[in-house]
Amino acid sequence: MEIVSNSIREKIEERENLILSKRAVKSSQTQGRKRQEDKCPLRTEFQRDRDRILHSKAFRRLKHKTQVFFSPYDDHFRTRMTHTLEVSQIARTISRALQLNEDLTEAIALGHDLGHTPFGHSGERVLNELMPNGYRHNEQSVRVVEFIENLNLTLETTDGILNHSYHCMPSTLEGQVVRISDKIAYINHDIQDAIRAGIINTEDIPKESVNYFSTTNRIRLTKIVADIIDNSWDKDTVEMSDECFEQFINLRKWMFEHVYNNSPAKLAEDKAQNVIRLLFQHYCEILSKTYKNSSNEEIMQTACDYVSGMTDRYVLIKYEENFLPSPLVQKNNDDFLYKLAGMNGLK
Repeated sequence: MEIVSNSIREKIEERENLILSKRAVKSSQTQGRKRQEDKCPLRTEFQRDRDRILHSKAFRRLKHKTQVFFSPYDDHFRTRMTHTLEVSQIARTISRALQLNEDLTEAIALGHDLGHTPFGHSGERVLNELMPNGYRHNEQSVRVVEFIENLNLTLETTDGILNHSYHCMPSTLEGQVVRISDKIAYINHDIQDAIRAGIINTEDIPKESVNYFSTTNRIRLTKIVADIIDNSWDKDTVEMSDECFEQFINLRKWMFEHVYNNSPAKLAEDKAQNVIRLLFQHYCEILSKTYKNSSNEEIMQTACDYVSGMTDRYVLIKYEENFLPSPLVQKNNDDFLYKLAGMNGLK
């Protein structure tokens, strides 16, 4: 049995070399990890990355982090985890069709939002204001996998996670697939969620977008994905055709005007940001008193690591625990804050 199992990874790698595009990243040709490890007899390097992310604490917490709507009671609204899974599904479909490395694509997709804050982009904006060098969730995602959870991922997966945002460009086509799939996923599922929330109606969607994409999520997704595959086949970039991209950008602008900005979905944004701001300042004060020989930068980074990793519901629990009166004597369970303090070298 040991002889058989030791050959499984090699067989997968051989199959990749036979069927994947010349532009795909082959598992056997990975740039490796920052810390060298023995190879797994059963899984390729990118399959190991995927599994490490899937089993991480940060991934599990995504189920209770906001996508657009804060702490919804309706279970059918997207969370950051369901968004991540939809990105992964879209990205795998495109990657498979383009004969790219589906395992690398999936690993990047599953890890791309691990650094997102509670309350979605609202939380990110307030931490960006508070941190001296700003806060960007893609960079925090890398910090999560490299430092906080110490997953020791391959350089290709880390590169894809870091560069999935609009202003970045991944070094691999698999990373480019995730980058574009992220945008496709959130525009499409946020339309569904906004309709469910009563913020918009199907009839409100611009007629030009309806004529081009349809009002049906399934048809719209299929059209965009097919366009990307047709337009990216045997090329060094993964992108939509000019016509599809123009229609997609127009739909995205419309969503920003009617859903993402100045809509009922944003009514609680100021309150959410205030919760994060107060907790961040509270933990900075605690750390400053406890670790008197540490720099302000080290203290702020530790507080940022702690608060940004919280789920929506946990950040509200900590807010209530620290700022609202209670008839009971409660013991603060901030063990992970002090573990982060040790990891960050606070003294």
